[in-house]
Amino acid sequence: MGTSEIDHLVRLLSKLPGLGARSARRAALHLIQNKENLLVPLAEAMDDAARNVQECTVCANLDTINPCAVCQNDRRDSKILCVVQDVSDLWALERAGVFKGLYHVLGGTLSALDGVGPEDLRIESLIDRAESSVVEEVIIALNATVDGQTTAHYLAERLDECDVTISHLAHGVPVGGELDYLDDGTLATALNSRRKVQ
Repeated sequence: MGTSEIDHLVRLLSKLPGLGARSARRAALHLIQNKENLLVPLAEAMDDAARNVQECTVCANLDTINPCAVCQNDRRDSKILCVVQDVSDLWALERAGVFKGLYHVLGGTLSALDGVGPEDLRIESLIDRAESSVVEEVIIALNATVDGQTTAHYLAERLDECDVTISHLAHGVPVGGELDYLDDGTLATALNSRRKVQ
């Protein structure tokens, strides 16, 4: 196909989520053909990120400052803590712009199959934060997967010892969703989580 440098670039790109070998080859070709406008600035940005981005010691978000910008923002509601699985979930909630509290990134979910136990996640630091006099509510915002729900149940039991309100995201029919296109699990959850119409 090409030189070892190009092959190496394709192999690295193919390790990115959503990129297979064919997509990685197309991306590599596009980058090389746009060396000055894309490849060089991208390489510089990646080098900059590798040197400067770090994990927040409070919530485990990724930022160039520690504590991160979210944790340092005085306008955030420190009484509400939202627990998410990964940084990507935190970023998704921030993108939506609907949550104004603080976050706690677990770093995964409990999984017996993958050998992930409570000691492998940031659960103890969550309990420490929930036990502080500031936090009044903990929102468990984990994915509606088997592992996500197992983790949510475990967290609810652990947080029950703390003097906080425990809540979780509603699951079910998304806004604009058509029943015919929803999977059985989503439909069942939506039906079982139904609320009385006022």
